[in-house]
Amino acid sequence: MDFNMKKLASDAGIFFTRAVQFTEEKFGQAEKTELDAHFENLLARADSTKNWTEKILRQTEVLLQPNPSARVEEFLYEKLDRKVPSRVTNGELLAQYMAEAANELGPTTPYGKTLIKVSEAEKRLGAAERDFIHTASVSFLTPLRNFLEGDWKTISKERRLLQNRRLDLDACKARLKRAKAAEAKATCEGDTVPDFQETRPRNYILSASASALWNDEVDKAEQELRVAQTEFDRQAEVTRLLLEGISSTHVNHLRCLHEFVKSQTTYYAQCYRHMLDLQKQLGSSQGAIFPGTFVGTTEPASPPLSSTSPTTTAATMPVVPSVASLAPPGEAALCLEEVAPPASGTRKARVLYDYEAADSSELALLADELITVYSLPGMDPDWLIGERGNKKGKVPVTYLELLS
Repeated sequence: MDFNMKKLASDAGIFFTRAVQFTEEKFGQAEKTELDAHFENLLARADSTKNWTEKILRQTEVLLQPNPSARVEEFLYEKLDRKVPSRVTNGELLAQYMAEAANELGPTTPYGKTLIKVSEAEKRLGAAERDFIHTASVSFLTPLRNFLEGDWKTISKERRLLQNRRLDLDACKARLKRAKAAEAKATCEGDTVPDFQETRPRNYILSASASALWNDEVDKAEQELRVAQTEFDRQAEVTRLLLEGISSTHVNHLRCLHEFVKSQTTYYAQCYRHMLDLQKQLGSSQGAIFPGTFVGTTEPASPPLSSTSPTTTAATMPVVPSVASLAPPGEAALCLEEVAPPASGTRKARVLYDYEAADSSELALLADELITVYSLPGMDPDWLIGERGNKKGKVPVTYLELLS
């Protein structure tokens, strides 16, 4: 018990000394040991990394889970070390509602059949979203969270310890400075020739005694300063090594960022593929229900070709009309192998994005390839004849950029 009380008193004394030193520094009444410029840059870099990592982490969580209540629930499950329950995505919930509506309104009706098709596509979109959320959480959010909860806590702990060592060092410097000033004053008073005519030359004796005491105090302060300097240098080196490790953290976060972009690209590619399949299904069915109409809109799918730039054309994915619904009766029976290109009027065109042929009368396209296109009398203006080598077929105008 006695030992604990002594340790408690010692810790209280150290804390009080640091508090006094810190307060005097704030009021400009004490000198402060400054760190070198490289060390300060490392500190600023580490603080910036921590702050931006927190912001990126929070916003990515919002992107993956926009519902704040759901995020709080997941946070509580993680803190309690419990498995987060599986949650139905919005796409899957919409698919469930559409399927139930189709069953109630009639799955054999045109509306019911379309609801079923859309619900299946929405279900696939929801499954793709679930996979994306899981992949992004594992490959991107977890490393960022591990840095904040692991490496950064270690760095913060060592920085606080370095701050305490610096306060101890500066307190020792201030104590040594005061001791030397008092020793010099006592020495000056001791050098005065005593008046031995006095019965008791006590002033001289007291001055000599004070000078000896201050000599001992200076020696003690110098010894404490050497110890404090050694501990400060050791702690500064440990903290420096941890701060230089931020470069490795950046490399790790860069790799995780690539993984996040890869998973996001896969997710959107899956969504595009699912919606393109759905669009073809709806296009063929709508062409059978409403012959001679466009899919999705009665307006042209794109501006005139002469005013369409590559940037604006590639910015949005156009809705391609169904070939079966748009081809005139005379053209439907046309044999493309027997069609010869006109003597004039052929042009080169660059394909903007991939296109899968719906039937044998169409030509499949690959993004960025060059093909020869031309129009025939009586053709629908939204379609052209495309040639690539010995292959030819109908191609949608909205997938092309006509070259001069």
